[in-house]
Amino acid sequence: MEEIQEVSEVQEGNEVQETVEPQEKPEACEQPIVGVRFQEGGKIYSFLPGSCTDLVPGDFVVVDTAWGRQIGRVVYIRRVPLEKRREDLKTVLRRATGADLALRQELEEKARDVLAELRTRALRQNIPVKFATAEFTLDGKRLTILYETEAKVDMEGIRKELAETLQVQVELRQIGPRDRAKLLGGYGACGEPRCCARFLSEFAPVSIRMGKTQGISLTPSDITGMCGRLRCCLAYEQEVYLEALQGLPKLKSMVQTPHGVGKVVDLLPLKQVVVVQIEDSRIEVPADQVEVLPKGS
Repeated sequence: MEEIQEVSEVQEGNEVQETVEPQEKPEACEQPIVGVRFQEGGKIYSFLPGSCTDLVPGDFVVVDTAWGRQIGRVVYIRRVPLEKRREDLKTVLRRATGADLALRQELEEKARDVLAELRTRALRQNIPVKFATAEFTLDGKRLTILYETEAKVDMEGIRKELAETLQVQVELRQIGPRDRAKLLGGYGACGEPRCCARFLSEFAPVSIRMGKTQGISLTPSDITGMCGRLRCCLAYEQEVYLEALQGLPKLKSMVQTPHGVGKVVDLLPLKQVVVVQIEDSRIEVPADQVEVLPKGS
């Protein structure tokens, strides 16, 4: 194949040579970022690929974290413009080998044994603590234990005893009930796997006002999740309900309808319907057929 390296032009007997500069590839102007997740449904952390330039989602990699060396799974690889490049990120050390994965499985089994002993001890000694998980770093030098408690419990004695027995650095970290439910997994009241364990990497604030806005029963069993806190799904449709409520009359306001004057007793915002009490009847009226009457009229 003939390669064109230059373009020549002849103008008034003079030969002019114009060199065509090779265009820089767009990839060279971007910085690759590797998203790594350490637990199913857990938070995604960003790393630089380093020498691992051929990573694809699903690959297992070895990285250094604030809690020690760990194995994570690549979730995505993104490219960001150089003006937004990150210099504060750690670098992927290498792709995980079969030996790395076998070692991680061995450490997971060891951590499960530690966790089972702690739970038995808490039950036997009536310690008001629920131990959620235990995890060793890949080098086996550090053990992190997550626990939940609503009481003030001095865990220093347990930490020192574990460190002396296992000859590792032990860190005990307290978590909330939602975090514990996320780690335990299971199914929600809807019959689907819990949102927190499946895809929620962070918990959004949830309030009882959201339930009122959406007209949901405020019975504790209807609005609380397996963690004993308000269900995270209350926040999913809140913005839709707030938008749908705009322009609708308030509860207990007097309105004029094609059926007569009555009091607003309920709202169906997604259907844009107002439920009006007219004498002894409750009538559903389209919102565009309702006119709010001035107070005292």
